Amino acid sequence: MRRPASNELLDVVLDAHGGLERWSGISTLTATLAIGGPLWGQLGFPDAFLDETLTIDTRRQHAVFTPWTAPGQSLTFDTDPERVVLQTADGQTIDSRTSPRSDHAGQDLNSPWDALQVGYFLSYGLWNYLTTPFLLTYPGVQTREITPWQEDDGTWRRLLATFPPEITTHSAEQVFYFGDDGLLRRLDYTVEADGGRAAHYTEGYKTFAGLAFPTRRQVYRRNPDGTPDRSLAAITLDIHEITGA
Repeated sequence: MRRPASNELLDVVLDAHGGLERWSGISTLTATLAIGGPLWGQLGFPDAFLDETLTIDTRRQHAVFTPWTAPGQSLTFDTDPERVVLQTADGQTIDSRTSPRSDHAGQDLNSPWDALQVGYFLSYGLWNYLTTPFLLTYPGVQTREITPWQEDDGTWRRLLATFPPEITTHSAEQVFYFGDDGLLRRLDYTVEADGGRAAHYTEGYKTFAGLAFPTRRQVYRRNPDGTPDRSLAAITLDIHEITGA
């Protein structure tokens, strides 16, 4: 993987997370994790994702969750073409959907979602999370440093990233916040399903497969002035272990 054109902040960030050379030697990541928060109960899946194994391809948007909503089931997300497939352990298709993004038209986070809709939302979201910040070097992704941000008695440097249509994300523009150590502290995006503004926080960094990953993520609503509404974390993500190959 070729290092992108000079961007001083991005260079610092890549090195802080383990380095582009190390990342280039990883083709798959497998994470054991728990996805919590009140949102899933609201969508009809309370406590359904507290014991998941997620395997992703780091080179393309491909993710597999096991189990998915029931023992002996898995969910696979792919692009080109974009689709999600729910399968039994022996590979029999239970349900599938192509062009799953269009399936969210007219819905919001107060609408009931089915297993494929939730799987699509979490698959591309977690693929993005696990590949960050190296995702920012992928073809078509453009980044530039913007004004710093004051928070938690410190100053965080920020990168504005614009993603091409070929990469499925929550929103085409996202803002990444980094601490003095170069590690990701916060991520801002717009939730496509309801147009809500999200402030996504990371903490608890550990080293897995020679790379630095946050083991705790919390997603809050973002106020119009950019501050988070910390009264409730709608989504939480706890990562227990990551292996790379």
